[in-house]
Amino acid sequence: MSIEPTGRREEHDGTTYIVYTRTFHAPIDAVWAAVTEPERLVRWIGTWTGDPSSGQVAFRMTAEGEDVAEEIYRIDVCEPPRHLVTRSHTPGEGQPDTVWRLELNLEESDGVTTLTFAQEMSDPAVAENVGPGWDYYLDRLVAAETGADVATVAWDDYYPAQAEHYRAEFS
Repeated sequence: MSIEPTGRREEHDGTTYIVYTRTFHAPIDAVWAAVTEPERLVRWIGTWTGDPSSGQVAFRMTAEGEDVAEEIYRIDVCEPPRHLVTRSHTPGEGQPDTVWRLELNLEESDGVTTLTFAQEMSDPAVAENVGPGWDYYLDRLVAAETGADVATVAWDDYYPAQAEHYRAEFS
């Protein structure tokens, strides 16, 4: 099956982002819970531990199997239930460190909540992997929130099929 890529390139204040939008027939508080509460996150991507009031949490992507290490995410902005900005920092082993800046915005109108998710793309070379990855995970979120079987969202439908779209979008 072929899934159409939804990520698009946007420039914000001189910084390049990959941006995605999903809509939910649900109140904003329900969508906020789906993207911030560990017991809801685990259904589609992973889980976190720690105390968010400290400004950071440990996050582990459980959707990629049991061998994935935890990453520390710094919480730069948290304005429930509308706005969340985080940064992860992964030390590079013999290569430059990886820093991912992620931004989530929610808006509700007439019982429909729109989620806009963005990742800073400081290295366009990773777009061919990151792009399909976020389409995959956000579609898993939609499946989880609509009561569909998350297991039916198959990685092989996203990668490598979407890689060329994201290479072209960020070249």
